[in-house]
Amino acid sequence: MTTGPNRIFDDFARLMTDAAGAAQGMRREMETMFQAQAEKFLASMDLVQREEFEAMKEAALKANATAEALSARVNDLEARIAKLEGK
Repeated sequence: MTTGPNRIFDDFARLMTDAAGAAQGMRREMETMFQAQAEKFLASMDLVQREEFEAMKEAALKANATAEALSARVNDLEARIAKLEGK
């Protein structure tokens, strides 16, 4: 058994180790609580997920391309009709 200054230093080192462990545990608990609150907040904002947004963006681009192709086709048909009526 140690006595004197060595025991005081040992006790102090043990106390600091325990305090560091407790602080790290509190940090983990706070991070978990913060993450849960952040997820709850984001869920309440009615946001879409990135995957859903990208899928809708792709669908909109395809619909736009189809509309442009159909518009060009209508213009071509109208021009043909105008030529036939002009004969």
